[in-house]
Parts: sequence; C-alpha cells; structure tokens
Amino acid sequence: MIRKHAPTFWVKIWMAGNYTKAEDICRQYCTRGMCVSICPMNYIYTGGEESGFCITLINYPRFPATSFVDIKDKAHELALLLMDGLYQQSFTIEDPVDTLFFSKRPEDMR
Repeated sequence: MIRKHAPTFWVKIWMAGNYTKAEDICRQYCTRGMCVSICPMNYIYTGGEESGFCITLINYPRFPATSFVDIKDKAHELALLLMDGLYQQSFTIEDPVDTLFFSKRPEDMR
C-alpha cells in the first residue's frame, strides 16, 4: 500500500441548475486528472427557491495541485463551464479565506 500527502485546501462551487447535467460536465472536466465531489442542494431565499448543487475540489493527494491558486483557478474554470452548460447567470466560489459571487445578471451589473 502507498501513502501520499498533500497540504489541505478546498474550494466549493455553489450553483443552481440541473444536477444530472452538472454531473456530466464534472465527469468531462475530470478526465484531465482530478477529482471533485458533488452534492445536491436546495437554495431557499427571499421570494423563492431553486435546486442546484455544491461541488467541492480538494487538494487530492492522488492528483496534487502545484499551489492553492491552482485549485482556485480550476474551480473558476469549472464554474464557468457549468454556468454556460446549465444556462445559469450566477455562481459562488468559497474557500477558507474568501467567498466570491459571480454574476452576469443585468441587475447585478449596476
């Protein structure tokens, strides 16, 4: 048995949209040698609710990142693919230090 180590770091992508299609996009993205987890989510907010998912990227020792920035960059790249593939207008990326909201909604551009 082998044992590998990598510094702990995680990034989460929060987005609404079709869970099954999100899984398919993640499968395609992960063919380049990485691992993500995905969980269904229900978002409840003032005036409504919608379903979606949370995707977690970790510094997986089998495919270790060269830096924490590398994981954050991969999360952003995957989030943009999901946003386009699921016809979403916004998403959030969370890590242990920052939570960033991204939107292309006209009302958020003001």
